[in-house]
Amino acid sequence: MTLGIVWVIIIAVLTLVGGVALGFFIARKYMMNYLKKNPPINEQMLRTLMMQMGQKPSQKKINQMMRSMNNQMDK
Repeated sequence: MTLGIVWVIIIAVLTLVGGVALGFFIARKYMMNYLKKNPPINEQMLRTLMMQMGQKPSQKKINQMMRSMNNQMDK
């Protein structure tokens, strides 16, 4: 009788750990795809941020910063 209860507890714990791990990886994959399709910052936001910091944003500098942010997202 107690051996049956032990097996039920072991199976429940393993199922819980497996569900948490699977849920984590699914959520991580979903968020990575979401952020790749909808980046949190775009060129206009970057231009505004640079102007607020007192810098004159050139298109070359904006392109360089966007490229470096995209490279960071790909890693």
